[in-house]
Amino acid sequence: MLEGKRISIVIPAYNEAKRIGKVLSKIPEFVDEVIVVDDGSRDNTSEVAKSYGAKVIRLEENQGKGVAMREGIKNVSGDIVVFMDADGQHNPEEIEKLLYPILRGEADFVIGSRLIKAQGKRPLIRKISNFLSTGLIKLKLGIDVRDTQSGFRAIKREFLPGIESKRYEVETEVLIKAVKMGARVKEVPVERIYGVETGHFRFEDVLRFIHSLIKY
Repeated sequence: MLEGKRISIVIPAYNEAKRIGKVLSKIPEFVDEVIVVDDGSRDNTSEVAKSYGAKVIRLEENQGKGVAMREGIKNVSGDIVVFMDADGQHNPEEIEKLLYPILRGEADFVIGSRLIKAQGKRPLIRKISNFLSTGLIKLKLGIDVRDTQSGFRAIKREFLPGIESKRYEVETEVLIKAVKMGARVKEVPVERIYGVETGHFRFEDVLRFIHSLIKY
């Protein structure tokens, strides 16, 4: 608990047995609940997560990040929900940076922006997808968000929308729906380590982003 608010973390994971332990070992003590959604992993991701005290929800088949996030949301109890990846690209020690704008009443939805510190380190496909989605979201919603595809984010529970997306377009869907629900969005600078990119992101996900922008 932090400043009287329960904090939940949802971590979608797919074949991350080698990395997720390091992530979980750095979760701050004020976090009340850690939920790892094992998205049909073929390794022992679930067992490793359980050994660190996380609540594990296991999907029998790989269904995609959007489905994993949806299942995680069904089980959260916190006032504020933090989403982060399982592969070590997000630093758990920076979770507090995402929470304070919400705790201070400055925002309802906080995105950890990787562009501020790591613009030149991002894979090309990520740069293309973020360039397109950033411009189109600004046009659609009138908000200036520089890193719309960051999966490192904190959201007040009442602004968590029903998720329909299955894969990485979920970041776009959640942002659009939350803004339409009245959420105030803020970005804070965070670092991300792209050297551990796991390669699940594909060009077809860019097309899904565009579809989500039109649909929602």
